Amino acid sequence: MQLLDALNWRYATKKMNGQPVPQEKVDNILEAAYLAPTSSGLQPFKVIIVTDEAMKRKIREIASDQSQITDSSHVLIFAAWDNYTVERINKVYQHIETERGLPEGTFSDYKNRITALYTKRAAEQNFEHAARQAYIAFGLAIAAAAELQVDATPMEGFDNAALDELLQLPQQGLKSVTLLPLGYRDSENDWLVNQKKVRTPKDEFFLQIA
Repeated sequence: MQLLDALNWRYATKKMNGQPVPQEKVDNILEAAYLAPTSSGLQPFKVIIVTDEAMKRKIREIASDQSQITDSSHVLIFAAWDNYTVERINKVYQHIETERGLPEGTFSDYKNRITALYTKRAAEQNFEHAARQAYIAFGLAIAAAAELQVDATPMEGFDNAALDELLQLPQQGLKSVTLLPLGYRDSENDWLVNQKKVRTPKDEFFLQIA
């Protein structure tokens, strides 16, 4: 499917049928998230993959009882860094230099500039910036799923603090941002499946500056 066809095909699936998604397709969706662009190449987030049925039930309890979580094949949790630190930024650029075979310190000037900028900001401001980077990967994962005709339901309707505690994210310097259950639509029981896709009229959505 072409991307636009895939985006027209997809919708926020309200009812899934429990059918497993082949691992190859899941891997491709994860690869799309992994390859997402991020500010300064920092990738300040993690993607947590949940397939354990007991854990999915616990997540559902703190996610407004949304059935897609337990009826899905996989639940992807996008969790951003809780802050930018000297150690985290150094680690990223040391890895880049090593992988590209560059001399140690090649990125020192740039790294020092962004480190000085980020580390003087409040932790909450840095988390919000990191969360926006996670959303880029989140969007690409949704698009990749659509191209593979895997249904996905973008979710924010959950108790972030409770999920963080459940997954022990604070111990990893992370805070949850979004959920993305992956699976297949239950066409007979999903009220939204055949509804027309509706968006803001284009002449209102796009603003042309000539």
